[in-house]
Amino acid sequence: MKVDIDMGAAAPGKPAMLDLEELLATRLLVQGNSGSGKSHLLRRLLEQSAPWVQQCVIDPEGDFVTLADKFGHIVVDAQRTENELTRIAGRIRQHRVSVVLNLEGLDVEQQMRAAAAFLGGMFDAEREYWYPVLVVVDEAQLFAPAVAGEVSDEARKVSLGAMTNLMCRGRKRGLAGVIATQRLAKLAKNVAAEASNFLMGRTFLDIDMARAADLLGMDRRQAEMFRDLARGHFVALGPAISRRPLPVTIGAVETSARSVSPKLMPLPETTEDTRDLIFTPGPEETRQPVRRAPPPAPTPTADIIAQLSRPQPAPEPPAEPVFAIIDEAERAAGIDAVMHEILEDPDAAFRTDAVLYQDFLVRCRIRRVAGEPVQLSAFRRKLAVARAGVDRETAGGENWATALSLSESLPEDLQGVFLVVAQAAISSAPCPSDATLARTYGSHSPRRARRLLTYFEERNLLVVRTDFHGKRVLAFPDLGCETAPGDPNAPDDAASARDAAE
Repeated sequence: MKVDIDMGAAAPGKPAMLDLEELLATRLLVQGNSGSGKSHLLRRLLEQSAPWVQQCVIDPEGDFVTLADKFGHIVVDAQRTENELTRIAGRIRQHRVSVVLNLEGLDVEQQMRAAAAFLGGMFDAEREYWYPVLVVVDEAQLFAPAVAGEVSDEARKVSLGAMTNLMCRGRKRGLAGVIATQRLAKLAKNVAAEASNFLMGRTFLDIDMARAADLLGMDRRQAEMFRDLARGHFVALGPAISRRPLPVTIGAVETSARSVSPKLMPLPETTEDTRDLIFTPGPEETRQPVRRAPPPAPTPTADIIAQLSRPQPAPEPPAEPVFAIIDEAERAAGIDAVMHEILEDPDAAFRTDAVLYQDFLVRCRIRRVAGEPVQLSAFRRKLAVARAGVDRETAGGENWATALSLSESLPEDLQGVFLVVAQAAISSAPCPSDATLARTYGSHSPRRARRLLTYFEERNLLVVRTDFHGKRVLAFPDLGCETAPGDPNAPDDAASARDAAE
């Protein structure tokens, strides 16, 4: 059966008709800032459709309880247990009674739990009671928030789940959601996305205007019109209203809300006894006596002197540590020994840091190195320093400390190569060959080693020059030293020593 309800005026002399049967199948979303006329719109919709369909209103402010006087809605006070609300909702669907769930007087979290229990009871009704119900939720952003607020995660989860069931799965169970919100940005997207009909009122924030324009299929440049809408004026779109964006002026209503917009009114005349009216308690007020605890009795001076003159007790001996005290020098020596064992392996240069790190942890357990295991980032740093092969005298110098500081600005995989050439410059050793640098980097490509030196030079860490004999010299401006001339094409010393040993 097709039933059209009159929502107001669409144009001079033309009513704005809403197909109620289509609305039950496609749901409705209303947006508008506070004072734009959302509650007036919902009241008009409820009054016009009351004779044709069962209604359920989720009312956070108690504004819609006045529907009971004229249209016979049952007002359900939400100050009950969740089980009671669930059972009441089931009986409501069974007997097809229009109701208003009054959430007034509850805090936000209690409102969310009560609404979730009530909607859950309507959603879980027996199949034989799946009659059409128009479920109107005012201030829907409270029950389906886009982000977590000050309420608990549990309350938000159950409330959002109930609203999602209403909008996503409610149609097959006869539940048609009509949700109203002040801001689309505050409403969960999976709840808002299920509505196919829209009534957009006055709004001012750019993000809300843009979303409203997108939902109505309007150009972004037309979004500015939402700022100019008067109270009670909306732009409608949807299969139940209009196939094109249609300006609508909501008509008058028969009932009124308990809370109305504030009106200016003059202050009462000030009389001479105003001060007495404020500070003198009325006859109906009961004055509760203020009982204060008596102050403690003062401590005699003799007792204070006696307490001060008492000898201090001897300090207790320090307790035995629960865990064995770690000798840091012994621990450092053990870690250095393990690092030396790893680098003695000729294939270690061509293994990834992750593989070497696992080998390092196993060797530390075998040697029983005390303390917490070294983290991977610290291991990479120790490995880079160990590959440089610096002796104790050089390690204690100022130049080596500067080289370590400079290497921290490089990626972890390049620090070892930089420290190798820096150590050669500090000790005035010949410049390492391309093959040696490639092995330090974990590669067999001499060309890649030359690219690394170019990268260091671009970072102003060193200067590469070639002498008259074609040998390479690396100068470090920050260290004030340079390597001795070295043949860049010379074979890798470590590889040559390994071949000779074999």
